[in-house]
Amino acid sequence: MKQVVQNYKSGELALLDVPVPGCKPGGVLVRSAYSLISTGTELMKVSEAGMSMVGKARSRPDQVAKVVQSVATNGVPATYRKVMGKLDSYTPLGYSLCGVVEQVGTGIEDVKVGDFVACAGNEHALHAELNWVPENLYTPVPDGLAPRHAAFGTVGSIALQGVRRGEPQLGDVALVIGLGLIGQLVVQLLAASGVRVVGVDPDPVRCELAERLGAAACGDPSSAAVEAAVAELTGGLGVDHVYLAAGGADNQPVELAARMSRDRGRVVDIGKCRLDLPWNAYYEKELDVRFSRSYGPGRYDPEYELEGRDYPIGYVRWTERRNLACFLDLLARGSVDVDPLVSHIAAFDDAVETYQRLKDGDLKAVAVLFSYPEQTAEAAAPAVAVPPVKVKPTPARPARTPVRLAFVGAGNYATSMLLPHLAQRDGVELSAVVTTTALSAANAQRKFGFGRATTDLDAVLGDPSIDAVFVVTRHSSHAELTRRALLAGKAVFVEKPLALTEDELAGVLAAVEESGNDRLQVGFNRRFAPLLQEAGKRFGARTGPASVRYLVNAGRLEHGSWYLQQGTEGSRFAGEGGHFIDTVSWLLGADPISVYARATPGNEDLHLVLGYPDGSTATVSYVTTGPAGFPKETLDLVADGRALRLDDFVRAAVYDGRRGRWVSSRLPKARDKGQNAELAAFVKAVRTGGPMPVPLQSLVATTAATLAVRTALAGGAPVTLAGAR
Repeated sequence: MKQVVQNYKSGELALLDVPVPGCKPGGVLVRSAYSLISTGTELMKVSEAGMSMVGKARSRPDQVAKVVQSVATNGVPATYRKVMGKLDSYTPLGYSLCGVVEQVGTGIEDVKVGDFVACAGNEHALHAELNWVPENLYTPVPDGLAPRHAAFGTVGSIALQGVRRGEPQLGDVALVIGLGLIGQLVVQLLAASGVRVVGVDPDPVRCELAERLGAAACGDPSSAAVEAAVAELTGGLGVDHVYLAAGGADNQPVELAARMSRDRGRVVDIGKCRLDLPWNAYYEKELDVRFSRSYGPGRYDPEYELEGRDYPIGYVRWTERRNLACFLDLLARGSVDVDPLVSHIAAFDDAVETYQRLKDGDLKAVAVLFSYPEQTAEAAAPAVAVPPVKVKPTPARPARTPVRLAFVGAGNYATSMLLPHLAQRDGVELSAVVTTTALSAANAQRKFGFGRATTDLDAVLGDPSIDAVFVVTRHSSHAELTRRALLAGKAVFVEKPLALTEDELAGVLAAVEESGNDRLQVGFNRRFAPLLQEAGKRFGARTGPASVRYLVNAGRLEHGSWYLQQGTEGSRFAGEGGHFIDTVSWLLGADPISVYARATPGNEDLHLVLGYPDGSTATVSYVTTGPAGFPKETLDLVADGRALRLDDFVRAAVYDGRRGRWVSSRLPKARDKGQNAELAAFVKAVRTGGPMPVPLQSLVATTAATLAVRTALAGGAPVTLAGAR
């Protein structure tokens, strides 16, 4: 299928051939009929992509701050790879469309194949021929409403939520600053609510359009006509509420808002304009400044948007989906008219040219639609999360040269930490990449040279030419995908965690027993870090028990991170705690036999004590409340009158009372946490048929110890690991 994409680094726009997305449970696969270009938000993104790197930095200081933080935590080279990887990737465009349901995922009962739906979301309502849309981001189109009008649903919901934030009442007077697409819809919604509206925009054509659609008067922001209209409609008292639907770096909108508002009026920011509030003006009138967050409650909440968990109507009357349905109802009843806003309808095949004309100013438009040709429905690729297919296992064997690899998942970690190493390695062929979203697969194929990109996991697992499968998806799918790949006779590299529950771990082990295939590696990379390897050699063999202290300054997660979805993805420690347990176990040369854990209120900071067979003890402190500039990982091991210290994989030292202090003579220029060496060991094992880099027993013991932390926290007592050696 085709999809509109942009490279944020170069600014290139393209109509790209990408795989068809799979139809996952909890959503529907939709074939686009019309999608709407947001001439404000999307063109701003397109313009930013065409800027120099300095220009991009100036336009997004929030992202610059994240880069600075990443440098402090991960070092310059790793941050550079991560940032450039994101910049030099195709990103999607679009977030508002109408289409036909082509396939219905399990759990969906309100629509059927052939129904028209309006869809929302900058990850699910893209300018693409097909989109997978979760339940709370689509709504059925009312009978009689034209699909091209229903394509305005998302943008209409943004305007509707902004109006709701102003709490208009019958007889109020409102000022709408900015009469672009959103502003025109706000004018109509206010007029439909019994509010008299004054519009402000420097474009006389837009002013005239707003007056035709219900505004009492409109004018240039610097004209006396606006002030005269406000004075006449309010008796000189000022408007009840102001809606900022403008963009740009000019501070004029917020200054005008203060001047036109009545005492204790409301100012609602819907667009993205400069907000240097003139303190005296806002203080003296005690103005109520409010923000309107996109389509409404549920936006940016992954449990609502992705998992389909609705908010009870008794507590949240107007959610994203209810706003979307409400706006479509207003359209169907004629209370809002979007037809006069449509300046141009372009064929989807002309998408790149259309964006360029809009950017260059050759096409003056309030709203532009893409129309999609009617096509015979293509066979949709099966979703990843389908019941497992019984595959006759094949005995593990030395693979051919080159080693042929398939990746399931192509997210940020895969593309920044794994694939750059593998793409440059001799004797490796990147044969296939499997994702549930089309564009991520296409990006990975373009950047790393995969032979094919697909959403069909069964086809890859059944391909006898594939030697090994990398599972680099979200945590909740690791165990099931690993199990299926093992049963298919593939060597498997799965990023941590191997499993989130004891049952999932048992399922993986059952697959090993059933297939006789134990060719498994979990991405515990730190034991392969060159600096730690060298320090371990310098420390030498132990004769007595050791004491280990491992401090992990994990830091806060960003709002919206999928790591916060504990209901489906497990706790944050369950996801990455295996790294630290594995590192300690490798240093001590044994697997843990007991786990004791304590946590601060809310489980923000977690502390565990691991016991080992020879009496060694390790304390791992996993904290989220530490300072940003402090090293992420520091480790000390003390035994036999010697001490080993590791400082964030940048410096290492071994102290010996007889020989004094040794500091690594091969300090790396950047943090090397062992990914490259780990991948080299895995590829070698697959190529030669030799043992896996880490014994399966150790992988299982580390996973079991990580899972035991939850039990230890609940019981308040140490947990003995049954069967530990």
